[in-house]
Amino acid sequence: MSYKKIKLKLIGITFSQVQAGAYALILAENEGVRRFPVMIGTPEAQSIAIFMEGLHPPRPLTHDLFVSLTGILNIKLKEIFISKYEDGIFFSELIFDDGIKEIHLDARTSDAIAIAIRAKAEIYITEDIMNEVSVETDEEITGETEIITRKPERTLDKTDIDGLQKLLDEAIVMENYEKASYIRDIINKLK
Repeated sequence: MSYKKIKLKLIGITFSQVQAGAYALILAENEGVRRFPVMIGTPEAQSIAIFMEGLHPPRPLTHDLFVSLTGILNIKLKEIFISKYEDGIFFSELIFDDGIKEIHLDARTSDAIAIAIRAKAEIYITEDIMNEVSVETDEEITGETEIITRKPERTLDKTDIDGLQKLLDEAIVMENYEKASYIRDIINKLK
């Protein structure tokens, strides 16, 4: 089946205003003004956020392992394709090339995007789905925009940089990457 594909870019992650304990992954068309949210869980949001924030956990995350394995096996992730939208759920495929044939693998959209950003693979959606789920914004998004919205942790704002660095190190060791990225942002603002 042939679809008109629209190239997407990841804009960022925000707390879901609709579903408690969930996050909204914001995607936008690469050239245009339409964007839409994809609801994702906390583990996937943390995995995407730590990659976007440039944090390096002491041990690799599952998505990092997947990308490492494809590299070892000489399989390239060409793209992810959001091919279906049903009952509020996006369905995606990872599309690989092993040098001989194209391989399609069903995946949750949140996992597919977490893997795609690490593998520097393109993200696509069908025109029909884009028309159904997107909203138009006032302006086109240019460049690499990263929007990460966090719940405020007021107790950290009054801590000195050395204390914040200790909290950052502890958060990374405890694999609380959302907190780690928040603390890192505070340190950067204080510097």
